Amino acid sequence: MTESTATTIANQTIEVGTLPEVTMQIVKVVQDSRSTAHDLHEIVSNDPSLSARVLRVVNSAFYGLPGQIGSIDRAIMLLGLNAVKNIAIAASLSKMFKNTVICDDFTGKDLWTHSVAVGAANKLLTMKIGLALPDEAFLAGLIHDIGLVAVMQSRGDKLLEIVQQAKAGIPFYKAEEAVIGANHQTIGMALAARWKFPRSFQYVTGYHHRPTELAKENRLLAVISYISDAVCVQQELGLKITAQEEQITDELLEEVGLSRNDLDDVCENLEKELEMVRTMIE
Repeated sequence: MTESTATTIANQTIEVGTLPEVTMQIVKVVQDSRSTAHDLHEIVSNDPSLSARVLRVVNSAFYGLPGQIGSIDRAIMLLGLNAVKNIAIAASLSKMFKNTVICDDFTGKDLWTHSVAVGAANKLLTMKIGLALPDEAFLAGLIHDIGLVAVMQSRGDKLLEIVQQAKAGIPFYKAEEAVIGANHQTIGMALAARWKFPRSFQYVTGYHHRPTELAKENRLLAVISYISDAVCVQQELGLKITAQEEQITDELLEEVGLSRNDLDDVCENLEKELEMVRTMIE
């Protein structure tokens, strides 16, 4: 496997390769600490479909507000800049996860379901740990498998062979390396870098199956995403074959400050959180 192969696959993926311009503008604004809700309003208000989505979310039962909010400016103030960013990115990504059916063990719909579930689990885990980054953790989980979308689009004819090898007991990403010369982690990392996502997101996309290969100071979100990935596979939330052999060890839990009881609590509340998240992004 080489990074050049991963970059080539990322470059060949037309639909995934570039986020819509409005989404890129939103990412840039939210990442700038000097930005205000007004700056975001200027972008969102010029996109009718995104404006409608933001208003639908803020008026949903999830927020339980007493009156209907009709102002984009007010909606942004209530939701917060990060939540609006997540809505925009999720709206862009959901279009990329085509309902491709490779086989019973691999469909685009299952991949999207799994990605949303990992995002929800990431949010719960960070809240359980007490980290003040639930929105960042959610988005990191949502995009962790974006490299698989690139594989579907540019090497879809090879996916059945990869799945068959994985069903025979070879770790999925190892099967990818054998069949196409790169795995979805390296491809996803290339895409996250192209989108100018934070380095922590690039680490999640690039190392969510092998987070301990990262330096300890760089792997918090990657370890959390690994745990979420395994939890969602165990609970059969969407795609399972990519992480079916992964184990949540006591060492990994201890590294991020979680106990087995914490993990049980997250597992118990995941379905409810997933329902709330779906209200936000679907």
